[in-house]
Amino acid sequence: RYYRLAAEQGDADAQFAVGQCCELGLGLPQNIGEATRYYRLAADQGLAESQLNYGQSCEHGRGVPQDVGEAARYYHLAAEQGLAGAQLCLGELLL
Repeated sequence: RYYRLAAEQGDADAQFAVGQCCELGLGLPQNIGEATRYYRLAADQGLAESQLNYGQSCEHGRGVPQDVGEAARYYHLAAEQGLAGAQLCLGELLL
């Protein structure tokens, strides 16, 4: 409840947490579209973990139409911040 309140007030860490709860169905009904929306909100604020998760959503078409170019863009943003998982995903995408 408090994460969602903080997320709606623009807190990127809370947006990421709510995204995970929505994706996994932890305390909230599982809703991939809603998870992706929260990941995007946090990603656009520069949170590397959300950039990775949103990139994965774009790459695989989970909650958004599949868009490999958009996935690469968000992977790149997270990779620039040193997130190893994003570096791996970007490298695999570019092979």
